[in-house]
Amino acid sequence: MPNIKGDDGALKTIFSNSKIIAVVGHSEKSSRASYQVAKFLQAVGYRVYPVNPMVKQIDGQSCYPSLEAIPEPVDIVNVFRHPDYLPEIVESAIAIRAATLWTQLKIYHPVAEKKAIEAGLNVIMDGLYPDRISAFICLKQNPTIGGVLGLI
Repeated sequence: MPNIKGDDGALKTIFSNSKIIAVVGHSEKSSRASYQVAKFLQAVGYRVYPVNPMVKQIDGQSCYPSLEAIPEPVDIVNVFRHPDYLPEIVESAIAIRAATLWTQLKIYHPVAEKKAIEAGLNVIMDGLYPDRISAFICLKQNPTIGGVLGLI
């Protein structure tokens, strides 16, 4: 499947059916986007696993050194790392059989994208604007809502 960041139907299906999201590059600093997005994802009902080898815990939750260390299957791998790390992260996402690779805005690596697509992952690379992604995510909670929602 190609990069699906513009495919609203596929995005709605992915975010409605997914339950577990690994946040690679999750920071313990509340001012960072990775922290804020992870908190939002938890607030709307996803189980979130922080992945950061430099941190032991975030807000009392265990932080994992790698995707492979997470104790259960992961639906979405959400990446907050420099694009240079994407080839290695894609290898790990493939190894754990994640269904979807989601990178944030400006996080793009063409070789990693190609490898993820060839391995059959859904790919949302170079992210989505917060209003679009929060709208899809909130549909998980209430599929009848409409409009655009903002993510702080």
